[in-house]
Amino acid sequence: MGIGQGAQLQTGAPPVDPAIEQLTLSQAENYFIERNRELQRARRAVEGAEADTLSAQARPNPTLSVNTSQISPSQGVGSGSLWNKRADTVIGLSQLFERGNKRELRTEVAQANAEATRGERDDVERQQRLTVHSAYYDLKLAQEKLIITAETATSYQKTLDAAQLRFNAGDIAATELARISVDGLRAQNDARMARTELARAQLTLAYLIGAERDATRVRAADPWPDIVLPGELADTERTVDARADVRAAQSRLSAAERGRDLARALRTRDITAGVQYERFPGDSANNSYGFFVSVPLFLNYNYEGEIRKAESELAAARDSVDRTRALALAEITRARSDLESAAERVRRSRDAVLAAADKAASGAEFAYSRGAIGVMDLLDARRQFYSARLESAGALADYTKAFAAWQAAITERPER
Repeated sequence: MGIGQGAQLQTGAPPVDPAIEQLTLSQAENYFIERNRELQRARRAVEGAEADTLSAQARPNPTLSVNTSQISPSQGVGSGSLWNKRADTVIGLSQLFERGNKRELRTEVAQANAEATRGERDDVERQQRLTVHSAYYDLKLAQEKLIITAETATSYQKTLDAAQLRFNAGDIAATELARISVDGLRAQNDARMARTELARAQLTLAYLIGAERDATRVRAADPWPDIVLPGELADTERTVDARADVRAAQSRLSAAERGRDLARALRTRDITAGVQYERFPGDSANNSYGFFVSVPLFLNYNYEGEIRKAESELAAARDSVDRTRALALAEITRARSDLESAAERVRRSRDAVLAAADKAASGAEFAYSRGAIGVMDLLDARRQFYSARLESAGALADYTKAFAAWQAAITERPER
């Protein structure tokens, strides 16, 4: 066994997934569904809420009581079997009977809360899926920037080497060589910053898909998507109402309504009924049976606080529904506007600015090689081309993230 294999077995680290090194967005989503910590926590919350439903459905358990008295301190309980001991024993069995549909209301509250928790889980998945999409294309952009900066630094280095030969031959001045050298150093700094940005983007995406151990291996393999604009929504109000966060708020409202009814039901008196058997040792003729009923008397307090709190929570739940719907509508409107703006920026930067900068840079390179322009004109053309490439890549990344935000804004239920 090799040293690397032994270390892997000792630490318990999982083997590296080859797909990480050529990660598609679809694969990233699969990892996200399986491993994302925020989504796992939301699932645990659903399990807890469903368990609360089981508890709410349960009827009160009966109570068994045994009371022994009249034990003589001097003579004790005597000899013989347990049945013949000298002690007065009372055995009772009691049961609480809830009235006012308390159990049904309690169950409805728990069921509504469980439904709200499922909606909140879906909303966590919706938001985290958007975060994964954004992180994926941030990584794609970081990879693109690294390629651009590395190519630019290599190009400047070649130009600097050629300029050094020309300077040694006396064809150019020292100031011209210095200007090329300065731009070359800037390009090298940009390349170093691009590598740092790439490492940061790798770690961000790796955390979201539960692959921190392999963060340095993560590579986004998908190409940039085509630029498309979806059609207008047929029914925006229906889309808003079907969103997970709005559904969760509506379920919380239903739970608050049932909770208000449950608080009012506290004023309906529950009854505790029971039976008992009393045994007198040595005198079976006096053994007796009995029963009892107890009812609470609301003389000092009539659950005003619980009812007022429940009504306050109901009002807060109504406010929450209105707020959530307003935020959802604003998110949809904003996402549509951002998507249109991002698409227009891609068309402008890629089809107009980048094409013109590429043509200008190629012409400047040719003219400089023939001595038709000076080094400042050449460097200006290169800077413009370099900036245009970065702007085009950034515009593509912004579009992909805007498209993902639009999809998240109109998502009704997450795909399973």
